[in-house]
Amino acid sequence: MLKSFSERLQQAATDSNSILCVGLDIDAVRINPESPPSLDEMKSFTQSVIEATLDHACAFKLNLAFFEMYGSEGFMWLKETLDFIGGRRLTIGDGKRGDIGNTAKKYSTAMFDHFGFDAVTLSPYMGPDSLAPFLDRSDRGAFVLCLTSNPGSREIQMWEASGLAVYRRVISMVKDLNENDNCGLVVGATKPEQMADIRLEAGRMPFLIPGIGAQGGDLEASVAACSGDGIGLINVSRSVLYASNPAQAASEFKSRINSVMSSSKSP
Repeated sequence: MLKSFSERLQQAATDSNSILCVGLDIDAVRINPESPPSLDEMKSFTQSVIEATLDHACAFKLNLAFFEMYGSEGFMWLKETLDFIGGRRLTIGDGKRGDIGNTAKKYSTAMFDHFGFDAVTLSPYMGPDSLAPFLDRSDRGAFVLCLTSNPGSREIQMWEASGLAVYRRVISMVKDLNENDNCGLVVGATKPEQMADIRLEAGRMPFLIPGIGAQGGDLEASVAACSGDGIGLINVSRSVLYASNPAQAASEFKSRINSVMSSSKSP
């Protein structure tokens, strides 16, 4: 029987003994500000990061913008990167799609069929019909923006209408769409005060948690939200990618995460 995406994520976390997600936001200027590398050099850099962090990661999140900026060559790089991962870890296409239904169907086909991502990130602000085309296949997942890590998120996501914050309405909407057990939420690590409440409302839905590392998110609160009834992925990008030793950085994050998880399970 085909496993749901949530089941696949749980199995991947068990098999890798990790909930670390390495974000592949490959920026030439960050690699070398004075002499940015060529695209071929960036391909080699990307593959070296994947190999260095593979044993410590549960998943890789590919930020589409960093590939798309190179046009057709960037799309080839994206495909080559996915081929290089080769199913060894789960892959998340971070494009934050969210458009009307017929357009969403095309995006879904591109992300799941052409590129072969295991999951995507989606924006919920055009309503449930903009999300539904990504949810037809239970084995493929969708992480919907709920409460994000950027400072400006409070202008919309925390705005209240009829006494209910917008991000809480998103939780309710996504729960209603989760018939195939393949929905998740993006919850920023810089919002620890809301994270525990979101977990209570969301139940067992998986979380994708960005904001750890360079953005200064709360690792302990984030891991706690991934423990217990629900599972989640702790995404780290810059603090791993541009470390002097990405393998060591990823290993240290994995160890810290697992240590917090062990502590939270202790009586």
